[in-house]
Amino acid sequence: MMVVDGNGIPLAAHICSAQPAEVKLALTVIDKIHVGTATKPQTRAKKLVADRGYDAKWLREELRKRSMQPKIPYKRRRDQVHARKMTIQLKEDYGKRWKVERTFAWLGNYRRLLVRWEHHLSIYTAFFTFACILICLGRF
Repeated sequence: MMVVDGNGIPLAAHICSAQPAEVKLALTVIDKIHVGTATKPQTRAKKLVADRGYDAKWLREELRKRSMQPKIPYKRRRDQVHARKMTIQLKEDYGKRWKVERTFAWLGNYRRLLVRWEHHLSIYTAFFTFACILICLGRF
């Protein structure tokens, strides 16, 4: 699981087995995020854009407690009027989510990450970190 900024640069990641749902691991990754500049340090991002798999009331509440605005579409239509309002509000931010998918595609260029050859988590994490460093260097 990984969080990226608006340019597709990895900000935080958490590597885990495939068994737990990603929504349950979201807060562990979100707590690792530290953004800002040297003159204006900021510890949290202002908003989080995620797909429908992260639609959980408890997650939205936790994001608001952390002063982050959740931009997550609902899984099911609760109310037609509410769903239309949400769709209009999400269009601008959710339309930029392709940058996240692009970052995952960049990670897919590294064969050791695409097919998990490594059995030890520490070795896989090292290759993952190295790939993220190469992505960051390529973007600057």
